Order: sequence, then structure tokens, then C-alpha cells
Amino acid sequence: QVHLTESGGGLVQAGGSLRLDCVPSTPTIAMAWFRQAPGKEREFVAARHWFGISTYYAESVKGRFTISLNNAKDTLLLQMNSLKPDDTAVYYCAAGPKVATTEDQYPAWGQGTQVIVSA
Repeated sequence: QVHLTESGGGLVQAGGSLRLDCVPSTPTIAMAWFRQAPGKEREFVAARHWFGISTYYAESVKGRFTISLNNAKDTLLLQMNSLKPDDTAVYYCAAGPKVATTEDQYPAWGQGTQVIVSA
């Protein structure tokens, strides 16, 4: 079972930027970010193949968020720009055998990191 360690959450004003990092204990085929806002279900944010270049985004974050790997190819990144109060949520890193937009396809999950965007 791969273990995922997230970091990078925090408090930011609307319009600002944050970057989330996720380090897997071992390389995996597909990785994704999900988020869960207070009182809401967890939702898909972005995903990518670890060894490829294809990326996938929720419509709500397309053009503002970027999922990528760092130069050393050992950390998954989520660069979040033009943040809105609606982006406030706990963000989770997930890993699985194939890229998907539903959480049931990802057996491994990080502990979550809080992002708060103030108006």
C-alpha cells in the first residue's frame, strides 16, 4: 500500500495562490487531488498519469489549478491560482492504478491538508 504525505495548505486571501505537495512512498500509475468542503461531499479536482503527460481537471478549477510533478519527479504538485472562497476545503491526495475522476478508483489517500480562502 502506497503512503501519501501532503503539505502546503494554509490561509490565503481571494485572488491569491497556494501550492500543495504530495509525496508518495513509491511511484504509482495515477494520482489525483480531491477536496471536501464543510457540509459537502468529497469532489474531484485534478488527476494525472505519473509517467505520462495527460492531465484532467474539474470544470470549476480549469484554467486556475495545475497538476504536475516536480523536477525530481518524486512529488505531485497542485498549483492553485486565482483562489476563491469556494475553493475552501480539505484537499486530499490520492493514488491508484488508473486515472479516474471518482474516488472509488483510488485505494490510497493522504491525510488531507486544509485550504482556507478568505473573501
